[in-house]
Amino acid sequence: MKTFFVQIKCELGRAYEVASALADAEIASEIYSTAGNFDLLAKFYIDDSDDVGHFVNERVHVIPGIKDTFTTVTFRAF
Repeated sequence: MKTFFVQIKCELGRAYEVASALADAEIASEIYSTAGNFDLLAKFYIDDSDDVGHFVNERVHVIPGIKDTFTTVTFRAF
């Protein structure tokens, strides 16, 4: 499994709506509200054969209210 995190910047006033949509889609293992440059932080797991870029484009970016994202691909958990 590949693990990666996506920081999500939402349109003003839509962070809770975006978080709910992510939860309803059941694609993220964890979703957190955050302070700073981004509104949400979501953790994802996909199969090793799946492409992170395609997943983010096809499953995350399509959620209404998302303005910008920043994806961090991880290599190993300690």
